Amino acid sequence: MKPPAVAAAILILTALSWLVFPGHTWLQQDTQIYVPMLEHLRDPAFMERDMLATQPHLAFTLYDEVALSLRRITGSGLREVLAAQQLITRALGIWGLYLMAAALGLSPPASLLAAGIVSLGATIGGPAVLSFELEPDPRGFAVPVIFLAVGLAAHGRHLASGIAGAAAFVIHPPTTLPFWAVFLCLSPRLVSLAPLAAAGVILTVAAHFQAGVAEPQHFFARLTPALESLQRMRAPYSYISEWWRAWLPHYVVFYVGSLLAYYRIRHRTPRDLRFFLLGLPLIGMLSVPISYLLLEKLHWALLPQGQPMRALLFVTVIAQFSAAAAAIFAAELQRYLEAFAWFALAYFVPVNTNVLWLPDWRRALVVALLAAAACLAARFKPALAAVAAVAFFLIPTVGGVTTHPNPHTPELAQLSEWARSATPRDAVFLFPDAGRALYPGVFRAEAQRAVYVDWKSGGQINYFPRFAEQWWSRWQQTMAASFDPRDMERYRALGIDYVIVHPAGRLAARSPAFQNDQYLSYKTGN
Repeated sequence: MKPPAVAAAILILTALSWLVFPGHTWLQQDTQIYVPMLEHLRDPAFMERDMLATQPHLAFTLYDEVALSLRRITGSGLREVLAAQQLITRALGIWGLYLMAAALGLSPPASLLAAGIVSLGATIGGPAVLSFELEPDPRGFAVPVIFLAVGLAAHGRHLASGIAGAAAFVIHPPTTLPFWAVFLCLSPRLVSLAPLAAAGVILTVAAHFQAGVAEPQHFFARLTPALESLQRMRAPYSYISEWWRAWLPHYVVFYVGSLLAYYRIRHRTPRDLRFFLLGLPLIGMLSVPISYLLLEKLHWALLPQGQPMRALLFVTVIAQFSAAAAAIFAAELQRYLEAFAWFALAYFVPVNTNVLWLPDWRRALVVALLAAAACLAARFKPALAAVAAVAFFLIPTVGGVTTHPNPHTPELAQLSEWARSATPRDAVFLFPDAGRALYPGVFRAEAQRAVYVDWKSGGQINYFPRFAEQWWSRWQQTMAASFDPRDMERYRALGIDYVIVHPAGRLAARSPAFQNDQYLSYKTGN
């Protein structure tokens, strides 16, 4: 295949991963956090009574500067500029995976198959992260660029690799630390490290001039027992003791699988790629005892912010990539049983979140069909690209795999439109019967109105102790118990202007300011 054909194929894989599977989302996870912050940084009067929007944790990233600059330059909305960045970085990540496969000596169609398998995504249970994030958030931009950096390094292009790694660093530094740990061993020359040094200077300057800092981050502080207890309740993914029984054996299996797959392809692996195929999974596994020691024994407050165990992502990704490559080599040698086994492991990753959990028959069938098709296509290499494309359709349809819930509903859109057009700009809303649901965060961003407290915003307790105290106090005051109509005056005294409930919470003595089939809004005052 000529370079233009390869580029076109990579763009097709990008489009399939965006439109079909694993897809992309908006205001379903972390963009519920970032969008209000970015809007408040753009306009300090925006949601000035919302404790989430007014306390951004964006000092040590250029995510906000880039997004807001692109918005000013293009005149586009925030969703459009973030989506464009997400598409570009995802394409760069798939290109990086292609380069990694090509460095092994695989043909272009086979390299596209390996890249396509990994771009089907993976759920990293326990630390709660994805290999290809569905949301346009900082980690979602940084991880694919790290794949590109590894791909460039695999071809000996160390300076270009360092530049890509530095670009990822200024977007989300914690995500890049495993890459830089390996890269420093591979290429300790000054010219290769210059991009990282420049990135560090840029972030330091940007942090110094960061607007909207409400609470400084203390990097060498220790967690208090109260804050640690709260984090274990709201953000257990940072604590290995909270989830190791369910998930650690899964990563041990994948780590062993990555080593076995590497052993099968070792003779075709160039020196530079060998560093990453062995080093990244090792760092991922070492992140577990390191996190346990620094967080759960020494109580270092920085750990919940950096979340080092999210490096387990690389255990899964490298195992998936190496298994795909081992399968292709085995199929080329007509070792079809071995090839089927490796392909099955590679396709199992996006289909089943835990390798130790038995999939239902539909998912098992999809894995078997895809593995068998890939084995057969190896005899006719152009068909490998077709197999890569088919997986994007087969997994969500026949396999019934879904990657995300959908909190967006017409009723919620109606509620948001009413609030945005018919209530004061500084109005504060409460959803007392929402529990841990995601829709209050969707409302906050789409209605452009403050929410007194919601579950999703509680993730900020990893960054700011005073925020944690405020969030927990508000949660206890308004959300811990079931909704009681007699609390309306108390809500008003807390500064809440409107209460949104489901029809089951209808107030007999009050007329709603807004209502539809799903929501009723009541003003707390007379």
